[in-house]
Amino acid sequence: MYLDVVEGRSPTEIRTLLDAVHEAVVEAFEVPERDRYQVVRSHPANEIIALDTGLGIARTSRVVIMHVVSRQRDRAQKERFYALLSRSLTRDCGLDPADLVVAVSENGDEDWSFGHGRAQFLTGELT
Repeated sequence: MYLDVVEGRSPTEIRTLLDAVHEAVVEAFEVPERDRYQVVRSHPANEIIALDTGLGIARTSRVVIMHVVSRQRDRAQKERFYALLSRSLTRDCGLDPADLVVAVSENGDEDWSFGHGRAQFLTGELT
């Protein structure tokens, strides 16, 4: 999971953001609590342009652009994730739902190795 934000958030704010995101992932995708891989990249304001795709959404400098790399998820799981994510970030971080942009990229079991040079979904170490 990759999150791009405009610089200026404190370490505590970043941790709260990451915890809220993880809560939504665990609940929506029903993954183990320790299935957590998150990277935050902070950028000067001039390095992020996040318009509205013609939807009339007004964004602020608190925008969070998230790229989720995941195994295949069905439509209901993704829709639940988006809703839970928005709710968690609003509740825990005070983020306006208009400031959340999410893209999900899916791949297969052969595309993951969590260490030791093995594809754990293929070897049966993970299901």
